[in-house]
Amino acid sequence: MTDMVCVGAIAGAYGVRGEVRLKSFTAEAEAIADYAPLTNEDGSQSFDLRVTRAIKNGLAVRLSGVATKEDADALKGLRLYVPRDRLPDLPEDEYYHADLIGLEVRDTGGTVLGTVKSVQNHGSSDLLEIHGPGLTVTVLLPFTREAVPTVDLASGRIIADPPEGIF
Repeated sequence: MTDMVCVGAIAGAYGVRGEVRLKSFTAEAEAIADYAPLTNEDGSQSFDLRVTRAIKNGLAVRLSGVATKEDADALKGLRLYVPRDRLPDLPEDEYYHADLIGLEVRDTGGTVLGTVKSVQNHGSSDLLEIHGPGLTVTVLLPFTREAVPTVDLASGRIIADPPEGIF
Protein backbone atom coordinates (compact mmCIF):
# COMPACT_ATOMS: atom_id res chain seq x y z
CA MET A 1 0.00 0.00 0.00
CA THR A 2 1.28 3.40 -0.95
CA ASP A 3 1.70 6.28 1.52
CA MET A 4 0.05 8.78 -0.83
CA VAL A 5 -3.41 8.32 -2.35
CA CYS A 6 -4.67 10.20 -5.40
CA VAL A 7 -7.93 12.00 -4.54
CA GLY A 8 -8.38 14.20 -7.60
CA ALA A 9 -7.06 15.56 -10.87
CA ILE A 10 -7.11 19.00 -12.43
CA ALA A 11 -8.86 19.00 -15.81
CA GLY A 12 -7.88 22.58 -16.70
CA ALA A 13 -8.91 26.17 -16.16
CA TYR A 14 -12.51 27.10 -15.42
CA GLY A 15 -13.19 30.66 -16.49
CA VAL A 16 -10.63 33.46 -16.57
CA ARG A 17 -10.16 34.24 -12.87
CA GLY A 18 -7.90 31.36 -11.81
CA GLU A 19 -10.46 28.71 -10.94
CA VAL A 20 -9.74 25.15 -12.02
CA ARG A 21 -12.00 22.32 -13.12
CA LEU A 22 -11.36 19.47 -10.69
CA LYS A 23 -12.35 15.83 -10.99
CA SER A 24 -12.73 14.47 -7.46
CA PHE A 25 -12.09 10.79 -6.73
CA THR A 26 -13.60 10.92 -3.24
CA ALA A 27 -16.92 9.17 -2.51
CA GLU A 28 -18.63 12.54 -2.04
CA ALA A 29 -17.04 14.86 -4.61
CA GLU A 30 -17.05 18.00 -2.46
CA ALA A 31 -15.45 16.13 0.46
CA ILE A 32 -12.10 16.51 -1.30
CA ALA A 33 -11.80 19.90 0.44
CA ASP A 34 -11.80 18.10 3.82
CA TYR A 35 -8.41 16.54 3.00
CA ALA A 36 -6.59 19.78 2.16
CA PRO A 37 -3.81 20.64 1.81
CA LEU A 38 -3.38 18.46 -1.28
CA THR A 39 -0.02 17.89 -2.96
CA ASN A 40 1.37 16.71 -6.24
CA GLU A 41 2.75 13.15 -6.26
CA ASP A 42 6.23 13.98 -4.98
CA GLY A 43 4.98 16.56 -2.47
CA SER A 44 6.88 19.46 -4.05
CA GLN A 45 3.68 21.49 -4.60
CA SER A 46 0.96 21.95 -1.99
CA PHE A 47 -2.49 23.50 -2.38
CA ASP A 48 -5.27 24.59 -0.09
CA LEU A 49 -8.56 24.51 -1.90
CA ARG A 50 -12.05 25.88 -1.72
CA VAL A 51 -14.89 24.40 -3.75
CA THR A 52 -16.83 27.25 -5.36
CA ARG A 53 -19.53 25.16 -7.09
CA ALA A 54 -20.40 21.86 -8.69
CA ILE A 55 -20.13 21.87 -12.48
CA LYS A 56 -20.73 19.28 -15.19
CA ASN A 57 -18.25 16.40 -14.71
CA GLY A 58 -16.53 17.91 -11.69
CA LEU A 59 -16.09 20.86 -9.41
CA ALA A 60 -15.00 24.46 -9.88
CA VAL A 61 -12.27 25.04 -7.30
CA ARG A 62 -9.99 27.83 -6.12
CA LEU A 63 -6.46 26.65 -5.33
CA SER A 64 -3.98 28.60 -3.23
CA GLY A 65 -1.34 30.24 -5.40
CA VAL A 66 -3.46 30.09 -8.56
CA ALA A 67 -4.67 33.56 -9.53
CA THR A 68 -4.93 33.62 -13.33
CA LYS A 69 -6.26 31.50 -16.17
CA GLU A 70 -2.66 30.92 -17.25
CA ASP A 71 -1.74 29.61 -13.78
CA ALA A 72 -4.75 27.29 -13.92
CA ASP A 73 -3.95 26.11 -17.47
CA ALA A 74 -0.41 25.23 -16.38
CA LEU A 75 -1.83 22.73 -13.84
CA LYS A 76 -3.94 20.78 -16.35
CA GLY A 77 -3.45 17.05 -15.79
CA LEU A 78 -1.95 17.45 -12.31
CA ARG A 79 -3.03 14.68 -9.96
CA LEU A 80 -3.62 15.66 -6.33
CA TYR A 81 -2.65 13.44 -3.40
CA VAL A 82 -3.09 13.15 0.36
CA PRO A 83 -1.21 11.02 2.87
CA ARG A 84 -3.03 7.74 3.52
CA ASP A 85 -3.26 8.46 7.25
CA ARG A 86 -5.62 11.39 6.52
CA LEU A 87 -8.18 9.07 4.94
CA PRO A 88 -10.87 7.50 7.12
CA ASP A 89 -10.75 3.81 7.99
CA LEU A 90 -13.12 1.79 5.86
CA PRO A 91 -15.64 -0.78 7.03
CA GLU A 92 -14.91 -4.44 6.39
CA ASP A 93 -15.33 -5.42 2.72
CA GLU A 94 -14.72 -1.88 1.44
CA TYR A 95 -11.43 -0.93 -0.19
CA TYR A 96 -9.68 2.09 -1.60
CA HIS A 97 -9.07 1.66 -5.33
CA ALA A 98 -5.38 2.42 -4.75
CA ASP A 99 -5.15 -0.65 -2.49
CA LEU A 100 -6.52 -2.98 -5.19
CA ILE A 101 -4.24 -1.86 -8.03
CA GLY A 102 -1.27 -4.19 -8.37
CA LEU A 103 -2.82 -7.12 -6.49
CA GLU A 104 -2.36 -10.57 -7.98
CA VAL A 105 -5.60 -12.24 -9.09
CA ARG A 106 -6.02 -16.02 -8.82
CA ASP A 107 -9.01 -18.19 -9.55
CA THR A 108 -10.52 -20.44 -6.88
CA GLY A 109 -8.25 -23.28 -8.05
CA GLY A 110 -5.10 -21.21 -7.49
CA THR A 111 -4.29 -20.45 -11.14
CA VAL A 112 -2.84 -16.95 -11.66
CA LEU A 113 -5.20 -14.93 -13.85
CA GLY A 114 -3.23 -11.69 -13.79
CA THR A 115 -2.78 -8.44 -11.91
CA VAL A 116 -5.22 -5.59 -11.24
CA LYS A 117 -4.22 -2.76 -13.58
CA SER A 118 -7.02 -0.32 -12.65
CA VAL A 119 -10.44 -0.05 -11.06
CA GLN A 120 -13.13 1.41 -13.28
CA ASN A 121 -16.75 2.33 -12.81
CA HIS A 122 -19.05 2.83 -15.77
CA GLY A 123 -22.24 3.35 -13.81
CA SER A 124 -23.55 0.30 -12.05
CA SER A 125 -20.58 -1.14 -10.16
CA ASP A 126 -16.81 -1.27 -10.01
CA LEU A 127 -14.85 -3.33 -12.51
CA LEU A 128 -11.32 -4.65 -12.01
CA GLU A 129 -9.19 -4.29 -15.14
CA ILE A 130 -6.94 -7.33 -15.15
CA HIS A 131 -3.89 -7.90 -17.30
CA GLY A 132 -2.11 -11.19 -17.18
CA PRO A 133 -0.18 -14.00 -18.81
CA GLY A 134 -1.66 -15.18 -22.07
CA LEU A 135 -4.03 -12.21 -22.36
CA THR A 136 -3.73 -10.05 -25.47
CA VAL A 137 -6.17 -7.50 -24.04
CA THR A 138 -7.17 -6.65 -20.49
CA VAL A 139 -10.22 -8.28 -18.95
CA LEU A 140 -12.89 -6.41 -16.96
CA LEU A 141 -13.97 -8.47 -13.95
CA PRO A 142 -17.05 -7.31 -12.01
CA PHE A 143 -16.02 -6.37 -8.48
CA THR A 144 -18.91 -8.16 -6.79
CA ARG A 145 -18.96 -10.66 -3.94
CA GLU A 146 -19.92 -13.41 -6.44
CA ALA A 147 -17.03 -12.73 -8.83
CA VAL A 148 -14.50 -11.69 -6.17
CA PRO A 149 -15.19 -13.63 -2.96
CA THR A 150 -11.84 -12.84 -1.31
CA VAL A 151 -9.62 -9.78 -1.14
CA ASP A 152 -6.54 -10.34 1.01
CA LEU A 153 -4.61 -7.08 1.19
CA ALA A 154 -2.08 -8.53 3.64
CA SER A 155 -0.93 -11.18 1.17
CA GLY A 156 -1.44 -8.94 -1.88
CA ARG A 157 -3.92 -11.25 -3.57
CA ILE A 158 -7.48 -11.49 -4.81
CA ILE A 159 -9.31 -14.78 -5.22
CA ALA A 160 -11.79 -14.58 -8.10
CA ASP A 161 -14.59 -16.81 -9.32
CA PRO A 162 -15.06 -15.15 -12.72
CA PRO A 163 -18.22 -15.60 -14.78
CA GLU A 164 -18.01 -18.33 -17.42
CA GLY A 165 -16.02 -17.33 -20.50
CA ILE A 166 -14.58 -14.06 -19.19
CA PHE A 167 -10.99 -15.36 -19.26
